[in-house]
Amino acid sequence: MPTRLTALTAISPIDGRYGSKTADLRTMCSEYGLIRYRLIVEIRWFQALAAEPAIPEIGAMSDAANDYLESLIDDFDEGEAEAVKTIERTTNHDVKAVEYYLRDKIEHFDEIAHVNQFIHFACTSEDINNLAYAQMLLETRREALLPRLDQVIEAIATMADVYADFAMLSRTHGQSASPTTLGKEMAVFVQRLRRQRSALAQVDILGKMNGAVGNYNAHLAAYPDTDWPSIAERFIRGMGLSISPATTQIEPHDYVAEFFHAVMRINTILLDFSRDIWSYISLGYFRQATVEGEVGSSTMPHKVNPIDFENAEGNLGLANAIMDHLAAKLPISRWQRDLTDSTVLRNLGVGLAHSTLSYDALLRGLGKLEADATRLDADLDNNWIVLGEAVQTVMRARGIAGAYEKLKELTRGKKIDAEAMHAFIDSLDITADDKSRLKAMRPQDYIGNAVAQARRAADVVQD
Repeated sequence: MPTRLTALTAISPIDGRYGSKTADLRTMCSEYGLIRYRLIVEIRWFQALAAEPAIPEIGAMSDAANDYLESLIDDFDEGEAEAVKTIERTTNHDVKAVEYYLRDKIEHFDEIAHVNQFIHFACTSEDINNLAYAQMLLETRREALLPRLDQVIEAIATMADVYADFAMLSRTHGQSASPTTLGKEMAVFVQRLRRQRSALAQVDILGKMNGAVGNYNAHLAAYPDTDWPSIAERFIRGMGLSISPATTQIEPHDYVAEFFHAVMRINTILLDFSRDIWSYISLGYFRQATVEGEVGSSTMPHKVNPIDFENAEGNLGLANAIMDHLAAKLPISRWQRDLTDSTVLRNLGVGLAHSTLSYDALLRGLGKLEADATRLDADLDNNWIVLGEAVQTVMRARGIAGAYEKLKELTRGKKIDAEAMHAFIDSLDITADDKSRLKAMRPQDYIGNAVAQARRAADVVQD
């Protein structure tokens, strides 16, 4: 039986089957990433204290000392993370292990070593943890989520432009409805996604550095005349975060729920998109490029399955289920602190990884699509019935009573071709110009301002 952890033996497909596709998240969302972010917070806090005139015991550090501390961050690798884990096996405390690791690392550097009591000064573990997780989300959003999402939006926007004037039969309630264009339907998703992308980018990522129960108790005991809230705010803003103004021992995690809800809204839109594209492929509106050597079915050799969109749909559902639990659970904590958030927080990257998997799948799938203009045109030619809306609206405008009812009697549940529609138009008491205009109209022409909407969406540049 296998005991060594590999892509084949991993329990989660995130690190197993899909490991190569989520590898860029490992430096951010893994145990290694969490340890590294903790180290960064510990070092940055020590540097912040050294820069404070109100804490003269440390004194301003030399460039050499700061360069050495920076090297501990820059050179931190898996081997160094293993050294932290070795310490943790003794401490049975993950954050304390990082503190001891850092103390060991500065032991030979006299300028820092003689003030090593200011490593982790006045901190509770959650001061370090909340900022580490905040850094994790900040970097994952910047380096993984938004770049992939922008690629997806750009790909759909390109489709909106390319297919702006490809007339298409709409379907409302699954039934034939007034025509649109393929590009305009893509534009709808572009506009929805851009709005939610902006919301995700603007989620304020918060942090706290205020001690065991959020009151700067220990800080003020040691330095009662020091403005600790201002020091904490400068420190947190220096890490690219916003300060959480009032907390218990933990940062309340409300922003984490906001973050995940923003991603979930994006994923819900993309799930809707995946199902629509799947359906358009089923109707023949899109052809999929074949890939040499790829098999669509183990028994039916003709099949080219829409697997990328199915894969995206499945991963989007998983992502949202995971993030929904985190968003519902994390803001709840008994009194000033309980540990139910600890193991949950370790899964911050799981829902995000399923999200990025789905974005990559969508990009692959979109790259294989080509609209079938002949199939789109044939569907419209087979549905002259949809012009009933246009005819009855002109009748209403000209004051003909019972316009809707007359068209309902002509069209509902019936097969109408161009000849039948033209005969009905000729029977109407409307002007010759109206008759000529209506008879010149084909389903392919009855698309309103769909082309303009598609072009407008495609022309908007994402900030």
